[in-house]
Amino acid sequence: MIRVHIPLTVRKRGGRPRILPPKDIETPDPPPGQDPRVLRAIGRAWAWRQRMERGEVATIADLASEEGLSDRYVSRLLRLAWLAPDVLERLVVCREPCAISLYDLCFVASLPWEDQPQRVFD
Repeated sequence: MIRVHIPLTVRKRGGRPRILPPKDIETPDPPPGQDPRVLRAIGRAWAWRQRMERGEVATIADLASEEGLSDRYVSRLLRLAWLAPDVLERLVVCREPCAISLYDLCFVASLPWEDQPQRVFD
């Protein structure tokens, strides 16, 4: 009988078990991927936009009070619903990481569609 011992640590993070290698072993950094906060923010912005278009809420202030958020935050995040289609495709479908923060991404949405990709990905 051959017995192999691999010293791994199991930790729960967010309710899910995660296997961690020993501290003395170097692991390569995972390739950079899309920040889940960006995807969640884009999804939220589109849901809010649809609610406003359907007439479920009349103003951003109404939407903010229903969500329990400030109207400044909701209005800033809502801009993500008007990102250029090719930027949305690269962020959501291709999961390409953006080169700017989520805060800056909200302001890029006010630029013309032709200018957005170079600002987001370069």
